Amino acid sequence: MGIDSESDVSADLQIGPTTLGMVRIYVAGDGAELSLDFDPDEALEIAEELRIAAERARAIGESAAKSGPKKRKPKSKPARKG
Repeated sequence: MGIDSESDVSADLQIGPTTLGMVRIYVAGDGAELSLDFDPDEALEIAEELRIAAERARAIGESAAKSGPKKRKPKSKPARKG
């Protein structure tokens, strides 16, 4: 699975400070739990990457909405031998 692959997996996401001054991203779903701790500077870098990705996604969505649904090329039928 890549970054651009759709998935039916759902998970809960929690983000918050720890008592040790770290920023924790906690993901839980489908029997798995993942706890990731980052120092505040790393967390700010991640936040900036999320902001940039959100802006790009918004631009893609707006572009797709303006161009309308993609038209599919009809399949050509083989010529009949008569």
